[in-house]
Amino acid sequence: MLYAQVHLTLPAWVHEHVDLAERYPGDAMKVALAIELSRLNVEARSGGPFGAAVFGPDDRVIAVGVNRVVPHNTSLAHAENMAYMLAQQRLQTPRLNDVLKPITLATSSQPCCQCYGATIWAGIDRLLIGARAEDVMELTEFDEGPLPADWIGELNRRGIEVVRDLNRDDARAVLRAYGETGGDHY
Repeated sequence: MLYAQVHLTLPAWVHEHVDLAERYPGDAMKVALAIELSRLNVEARSGGPFGAAVFGPDDRVIAVGVNRVVPHNTSLAHAENMAYMLAQQRLQTPRLNDVLKPITLATSSQPCCQCYGATIWAGIDRLLIGARAEDVMELTEFDEGPLPADWIGELNRRGIEVVRDLNRDDARAVLRAYGETGGDHY
C-alpha cells in the first residue's frame, strides 16, 4: 500500500506545560522554555533531548516542538521542524515572517544541518540557541551533520540574527542526562 499522508503529533503533556497567553520577555526566558520542553521530553520518554519554540513579536508562543523522530519513525521530526510546521499551520503560511515580524525561534540546542536549512526557509528573523552542536556531540550519540564554515554569517546575510549560549549550562545538563541513559529508548 502506498502511504499518502503523514501524521505527526506532539506528546499530550505539552498542553499542560505551554500557555499561549503567557509572555516570554527576553531571550533567556524564551530559551528556558525550549530547554524545559527538552527536559520534559526526556523525562516523559516521548522523544529525544531537544525542544524548540516559535515566538511572535508580542513574546507569546505561536507553536512549540520537541524531538519525535523515533516515536514517529521519521528523521524529519526534529524539535525545530515540529515547531516550524505547527507555526506554519497555525498562521496558514509557509513563510512565517510574511505575516508577522519579527519571528523568533528559541531552541535548546544549535540546529543540526537539517534544521539549519529549515530555519532559512521558515521565515525566522531571530534564532536563539542554548547548547552548541559540539555539546550535543560530546554528551550524546547524535551526529549534527555538516554546516557551512561560517553558518552564523550565512544566516546573518539572510537577515537572521543568531544569539548563542543562552542558558547553555542548563541545556548541557539535559543532554548529559540523556546521554548517560544511553539514549537508546527514544
